[in-house]
Amino acid sequence: MDTSASSSRFAAAAAALLLLPALSAADDWADAHATFYGDETGGETMRKKAAMTVHGACGYGNLFEQGYGLDTTALSVALFNQGWSCGGCYAVRAASAYCAPVAVTATNLCPANHSKPSGNWCNPPLRHFDLSNPAFLRLVTDFRAGIVPVQYRRVPCARRGGVRVEMKGNRWWVGVLVFNVAGAGDLRAVAVRGSRDGAWADMARSWGQIWTSGDGRSGWAFGQSFEGRGQF
Repeated sequence: MDTSASSSRFAAAAAALLLLPALSAADDWADAHATFYGDETGGETMRKKAAMTVHGACGYGNLFEQGYGLDTTALSVALFNQGWSCGGCYAVRAASAYCAPVAVTATNLCPANHSKPSGNWCNPPLRHFDLSNPAFLRLVTDFRAGIVPVQYRRVPCARRGGVRVEMKGNRWWVGVLVFNVAGAGDLRAVAVRGSRDGAWADMARSWGQIWTSGDGRSGWAFGQSFEGRGQF
């Protein structure tokens, strides 16, 4: 990660991030269910569950390098909202017994299985959290508990450092991954400003938190990362 002043200025000038307008009220708990996937290392939480490909359904990649760690969850189709919920933070608590809520970030999708309409907790319209193994064990005393009733609500995200972006793509396709976003955590819009004409142009969300625009490469390379000086 290049955190020099020049890279910080690039991030601040190149991307304008507009967050979703509101979080749930502090007492607005909703009912859902939860279980876990993967083991205690969290390796499976960084893969797209349907095809087990790297980067997950939000495009984040290595969750440890990006600051999310094991406090993460995959969301059911209804909660995932076609990827718009990626990066959002949730407090999840057990519904059957008092315990401190677990705060997790949405980083993946729990896909629907329409061949099992009555046996898949991730099918719409069900609200379900597939937590990392360590996060789930903070809600229950035995991972063999399986599917458990929970309550959840949206909460602000706490992050270290500034908003970060990583250049993605190849010679035919250019994308930007936006991560480490505090506040609401998920994004509604991203814009890029050209260094020559100073004009802002809206970017299009490709999937998860991968945003695309025209090429216009100058002074950066694929895989390069930048960190802004501020947060939301």
